[in-house]
Amino acid sequence: MTQSTLNIDLSILNIQRMKDHFLSLVQIDSISKKEGAVALSLQKDLEAIGAKVIYDDAGEAVGGEVGNMIARIPASDPRRQPILLSAHMDTVVPGEGIKPICEGDIIRSDGTTILGGDDKSGIAIIIEVLRTLTAQEMPHGEIEVVLTICEEYGLVGVKHLDISQLHSKFGIVLDCDNADFLFTQSPASDRHEFTVHGIEAHAGVCPEEGISAIQIAAEAISRMSLGRIDSETTANIGLIEGGAAVNIVPKTVRVRAESRSHSIEKLKRQTDHMRACFQEALEKFSIDVSGKRVTGRIEEKIWRDYNPINLPENSPIVEAVLQAAERCGYKVQTNATGGGCDANILNERGIAVPNLGTGMHQIHTVREWVSLSEMAQTANVVFEVVKEFGRIE
Repeated sequence: MTQSTLNIDLSILNIQRMKDHFLSLVQIDSISKKEGAVALSLQKDLEAIGAKVIYDDAGEAVGGEVGNMIARIPASDPRRQPILLSAHMDTVVPGEGIKPICEGDIIRSDGTTILGGDDKSGIAIIIEVLRTLTAQEMPHGEIEVVLTICEEYGLVGVKHLDISQLHSKFGIVLDCDNADFLFTQSPASDRHEFTVHGIEAHAGVCPEEGISAIQIAAEAISRMSLGRIDSETTANIGLIEGGAAVNIVPKTVRVRAESRSHSIEKLKRQTDHMRACFQEALEKFSIDVSGKRVTGRIEEKIWRDYNPINLPENSPIVEAVLQAAERCGYKVQTNATGGGCDANILNERGIAVPNLGTGMHQIHTVREWVSLSEMAQTANVVFEVVKEFGRIE
């Protein structure tokens, strides 16, 4: 990371307070659908700052403990445009009983769980920015905060977000790794669910009377181009479930997969390729029943999980973040990511939001760690954006 000319210790933000808050947040269990406790804690934090806090009905829709949190701090300068700050409250597993370890600038897990920097680093940054802004009574436009549920469960929280509650057309999502990067491009993704139907038979007595759904699925997968397809496109088989017992030719197998690309044309080509592999595999396995050739069959469900992000360099919010970073002495640059996040859905629904890194690293593993100096960098940038966004000279 490029060292800033701004001395973080002398910045207006209280970095020690942000660190302490982050440490307390990661010790509140909040795996997907179980965000109730952390939501209550954050509600108290936001109300103490002066925000009005409500929840939508997303929790009901997904079977969780609580909905998405929407908090609002009224404008002290009503001439300015509103701005949105967003992060997600849930974590992946293993995410219960987290014991953070501080080693200088680094905060890591103890190796038995994830740390929860994804995305509580983003939340701690947002809260510190708001605490400082309101305490200093600095002029600002309306600030909206959306803390979502179930981001790690397929972005389902934000997909159920009641967007009509929001006034902002611009904002920042804080949910990525390197603080030197502002992610303005992200791929679209298709989800696939293939259910392969074979014919069951006794595996030891009459296997020739069956058609193995597992063999069909294996044949299909062996034909596929997977992993890194090109610089813009990836594909993955993520889950395979099926079979009943080792002595039964398996009748049913379910395969769940995804394809992603920054190019919609390439995404369609990859998705069609994966579908074709299953259809071709069916033809390789058949049995004769009363003189008729019988094959298995495929049920497929394919849907667009999220659309791409393609924010231009001259988007007002992109320019605002880059200019804020420059004023703070940081070298933040725009970049593309292969991941999807809440920002994909918010952009699709008309709110222009890039994704700014927060200093979390090796996420979704028990080796996860967070850089406090990177968190401080992002906090300073976000603070500068919020206090300057939409200012009228």
